[in-house]
Amino acid sequence: MATGGPAIVRAAPRREVLVTDADTEKSMAERFDRFDIAQGGPFAELQARFALLHDKAATAPRRAAIFVAIAFVVPLIISIFSGTAWGPFNERPFLLDWGVWARFVAAIAILVLMERLVAERLKLHLRQFVETPLLAPGAMAPAGAALARALRRRDSSVAEIACVVLAYAATFVGAYAGAAAHASSWLTAGAPGAEHLSVAGWYVALVSGPLFWFLLLRWLWRHLVWALLLYEISRLELRLVVTHPDGVGGLAFIGQYPNAFSAMVLAMSCVLAAATAKAFQQDALGLTAYGYMMAAWLITVLLLFGVPLLSFRWPLGRLKQRALLASSAASTRHFRAAERAALGSNLAAAGDADTTAVGDIPNPSATYTAAKKLRTITFSREALLPVAGAAILPLVVAGSTRLPFAELWKIAKKLLLL
Repeated sequence: MATGGPAIVRAAPRREVLVTDADTEKSMAERFDRFDIAQGGPFAELQARFALLHDKAATAPRRAAIFVAIAFVVPLIISIFSGTAWGPFNERPFLLDWGVWARFVAAIAILVLMERLVAERLKLHLRQFVETPLLAPGAMAPAGAALARALRRRDSSVAEIACVVLAYAATFVGAYAGAAAHASSWLTAGAPGAEHLSVAGWYVALVSGPLFWFLLLRWLWRHLVWALLLYEISRLELRLVVTHPDGVGGLAFIGQYPNAFSAMVLAMSCVLAAATAKAFQQDALGLTAYGYMMAAWLITVLLLFGVPLLSFRWPLGRLKQRALLASSAASTRHFRAAERAALGSNLAAAGDADTTAVGDIPNPSATYTAAKKLRTITFSREALLPVAGAAILPLVVAGSTRLPFAELWKIAKKLLLL
């Protein structure tokens, strides 16, 4: 029979798990790969409630068709019943209103269809920070924290509510300005001097316009979230290489990110092009002003996507400064040793006690040359050409209503090659 003494249970020895840098990099790569800039937030949750984000029940084309139907087809039906869907071109009926097609068909469809493309391209860029590998082991935890902050910003209810408020403000300002200017026959109703928004006009002011502006502002917010994430990554410990063949320390890939947003730029440019064509129709825009407008829009787009990339100017500038100083110092030692070997002594500061042999100091000339050529800006004209083209081409099409297309194309090429 067993005695009543206390039983002694010996715990099995704990097995230590060695976490390597490769494990950390794999974990960080997986976290980056789960980052989806297009999802999250109250609007995504609302779509999920209506099964619009279910993998099988809904795809981007289906959602685009639904949103276009809400924004375009419903006011079209209202305009048909009110007799303003078709008519003389100068009265700008619903179906001949370029702004309607640009905002409620082209732009809304593009802003929905671009989701997968943008999300996958940005994931690829994030993974490259780990896979190249640019993030030092000590930067993995801060990078994870930066990613968590980016996800909280992406999912912010306050940000989306602000987008809704701004969307309604922009729509009402545009609707009442259009009504005051008698811009379109479908937008207003009532006797001359007592015009007011028509039923279709009210629908656009309450539904179609806010939907367009909300989708656009939501994407602009998402781009800001991405820009802030890039800024925080640029302040981490990065394994930049001054002699990297891409000429920017290994960061050339991130200079390509603006092209992921080319579709968004195309959507905005289509809306601007529709307004430009309308201004030409009303003789409210001169050719000189049109040229300046094209240049101003292109500069605006390049600043929108170029400024976030300037975050990496600081680490690249510091790398360049340190590389020039270090390689210059090494060059002094190397070539003074070579001079002593060739001439028996140095010509300047001949009493130097340094007796280092020339073979003990590698020739740093290649490093010094690479440091001088190192660019501190990660983007280039070639890298931004697709997004610049998306900004200019719709305006060229709008301008072709007044000028020969070949002449406009020459202007566009000059702008794109600036």
